[in-house]
Amino acid sequence: MGKKKRKPGEDQLPFWRLFAAFLLGGQVLLHLCQRKINRRNTFAQMMAVGPQSLIISLVTASFVGMVFTIQVAREFIDFGASTAVGGVLAIALTRELSPVLTAVVLAGRVGSAFAAEIGTMRVTEQIDALYVLKTDPIDYLVTPRVIACCLMLPILTILSLLTGMAGGLLIATHLYNIPQAVFLHSVQNFVQIWDLFACVIKSLVFGGLISVIGCSWGLTTTGGAKGVGQSTTTAVVISLLAIFIANFFLSWLMFQGTGSAVLD
Repeated sequence: MGKKKRKPGEDQLPFWRLFAAFLLGGQVLLHLCQRKINRRNTFAQMMAVGPQSLIISLVTASFVGMVFTIQVAREFIDFGASTAVGGVLAIALTRELSPVLTAVVLAGRVGSAFAAEIGTMRVTEQIDALYVLKTDPIDYLVTPRVIACCLMLPILTILSLLTGMAGGLLIATHLYNIPQAVFLHSVQNFVQIWDLFACVIKSLVFGGLISVIGCSWGLTTTGGAKGVGQSTTTAVVISLLAIFIANFFLSWLMFQGTGSAVLD
């Protein structure tokens, strides 16, 4: 009897690919320390990650801010705490909603593109051609994408935060008649500088996870067009899981304890 033919990707267990992604992240850090950066590719990827993802990120943030305000304002007004609506929205957006939701949007749009592009290059042997030309795929393909995500995601997150706050302010003032000055004063009392730093730190971590996972799944793609599709889907799913798991540990490290967010 002949040997059973393996299906594409059957020999690539998920744990093996996760380990490969971990190694790839270490290689990227090493190359960054050695200042091996392809500037042209980096700027091109920054344009693809940042400006081209701006509209969808801002639209998502604005509606999230409006919906959150609707749900919170109703209950707070019933309890006579309408002056805290703006502060609670600001805390939720700054600490959790803006970095996580912006990262989710980027994982779906950019992470999948990374996996598909590099996966197609892998199955069409373009990666092997780079080796023949004495070009390191990590320097040429991976590092620019990692830098682009780590730089652009914090910027998108801050813009999403501002847009979400604007959407919440619009609903609070026009639908629930909360004065704009009261809303903004509540934001000022609740949000601290550390919250903004935490927001940026989370975005940096999420950007690194999205880019490394997308690139790693692309580089380990096998099986032709079907394998590219499977790698793209799996890269997005793994990126989302990594974002949620990392968010838990980052929040636990940054905000554990019983301190109050309200300033005296």
